[in-house]
Amino acid sequence: MPYFDAASAAPLHPVAREALLASLDEGWADPARLYREGRRARLLLDAAREAAAEAVGCRPDEVVFTPSGTQAVHSGVSGALAARRRVGRRLLHSAVEHSSVLHAAEVHAAAGGSRTELAVDRTGRVAAGDVAAALSPDTALVCLQSANHEVGTEQPVGEVAALCQEAGVPLLVDAAQSLPWGPVPGGWSLLAASAHKWGGPPGVGLLAVRKGTRFAPQGPRDEREAGRSPGFENLPAIVAAAASLRALRAGPETAAEAARLRELVDRIRTRVPELVPDVEVAGHPVHRLPHLVTFSCLYVDGEALLHELDRAGFSVSSGSSCTSSTLTPSHVLRAMGVLSEGNVRVSLPYGTDGAEVERFLEVLPGVVRSVRERLGVPAAGRETVAATGGGGQATAPAAAAEKPGEPGEPAASAEPAGLVVDSLGKRCPLPVIELAKAILEAPVGGTVTVLADDEAARLDIPAWCAMREQEYVGERPAERGAAYVVRRRA
Repeated sequence: MPYFDAASAAPLHPVAREALLASLDEGWADPARLYREGRRARLLLDAAREAAAEAVGCRPDEVVFTPSGTQAVHSGVSGALAARRRVGRRLLHSAVEHSSVLHAAEVHAAAGGSRTELAVDRTGRVAAGDVAAALSPDTALVCLQSANHEVGTEQPVGEVAALCQEAGVPLLVDAAQSLPWGPVPGGWSLLAASAHKWGGPPGVGLLAVRKGTRFAPQGPRDEREAGRSPGFENLPAIVAAAASLRALRAGPETAAEAARLRELVDRIRTRVPELVPDVEVAGHPVHRLPHLVTFSCLYVDGEALLHELDRAGFSVSSGSSCTSSTLTPSHVLRAMGVLSEGNVRVSLPYGTDGAEVERFLEVLPGVVRSVRERLGVPAAGRETVAATGGGGQATAPAAAAEKPGEPGEPAASAEPAGLVVDSLGKRCPLPVIELAKAILEAPVGGTVTVLADDEAARLDIPAWCAMREQEYVGERPAERGAAYVVRRRA
């Protein structure tokens, strides 16, 4: 069964498996003890630290191992902020950071600090100029991922690191997704990563703090890992993690594999929109990870799509709100302003067979078509949608807006009477499907107002308008949820 979710967890690397089994026999003792078994364990730990440091591009004494990548991020953020408390308490981070960064930022803000979220463009990329403009004398820390975990977009870490160095502000880089493919460029101050992203065992994180970076570990401390990660080290897992990371760096195989997977991903990026109607491919087309691609399908329930792909033998993931109980789309897709419904993330592990990608491309159109048919959407998925079936509730003509002249809202005097579609209480993609049906009943120049309380509608209705060449007039508050106004162009 093809496993296409390496961005969540990569399959265990063969070298990691061998090292794990060997170190279970040799590395079970306490590396802090001076007797023979302890000294042997200490040698294994020191060798693992040297291998990890070489892969990261720093000194061995700058690296500590943590119980997870999330713990590495939390420790890095809290330790850097605490050490610079006298300078200021302002934290800058991009809007598309991993949830571990966002959760750490929430804790910082709850404790009286401040946070500033940096916007991204439609490809998910931060502008270095925006970082420069946001830096201020009270900025204590900047957090920026090297590459995004959902859409694969690479960030301008080198440019941002130079700006931070000039301003005297440390930069923490979450390198969890990019480290398997090479060291992070630029003069970063702190770096976090997670072993299960590169084929190491789960339960091992890595935190690097460069010499000269002010750092004050928070919470109870002990003598292990320079006081930055308390508790007995999981030495067999650490050894396996370092061995697999070193194996990825040992020869030209990684570069060759990256080039091969990039070709496979390019094939997916090009052919999916050709094979499946009404698809939006997310992420930067050039500045991206070699193995990851994300696309979203109009008129598709994300949970149903993932289940059908699983039944067809493909393990993929999604950032769609249709696959969660929160009814909110991925914060990454929301920040980018791209279509969220029917979202699929494909992340290819090392060694993926090109024939498996071809079979995925053969299976996908039929899977999407079957899900759309189940929801009452014809195969073409365009405005030829029949006005009946599927539950669209278009009411008699009504005013498209009630409050004239409010900023960002359509003015009632400027809008012709239109249809109102009640999609309250319905999850994506039903509000968009009902909009597609109702638009046929509106005259050219007329409007359709969709009432929806599904957060995904805020992204998906404007995206539908762009894809279907209809005019998105705007959004206004409603008694429940929001009212989204669309004008029919043709």
